[in-house]
Amino acid sequence: MTDHHDAWRLLGGSTLVGTIVIDEPGMPWQCGRFLSEPAFSQFKPWFDEITALVAAEEFERFDEVYDLIEGALTLESPSGAVAEFLLHIDQDRAWFRWQDGPATS
Repeated sequence: MTDHHDAWRLLGGSTLVGTIVIDEPGMPWQCGRFLSEPAFSQFKPWFDEITALVAAEEFERFDEVYDLIEGALTLESPSGAVAEFLLHIDQDRAWFRWQDGPATS
């Protein structure tokens, strides 16, 4: 489990996009404060759209939009990159779940 106040890094290639400081550890979702970097501005519209789709319960478009996020960004735990993640960012809050290895069917 993630410790309280662990910092996770969101990267676009080698560029730091933002840091998530965990303040509500739990499983399966980790929640924390999102500290954005200037590079986040290019990805923010995708996260805004994901938030709007979930609020409107338009789940059929979720995968299409989230694929953009997965293709462009990586999430690093304090011990290194994770294989898969599902990340939501809304203003200065982030919540996510992750897997160390690829999902199995």
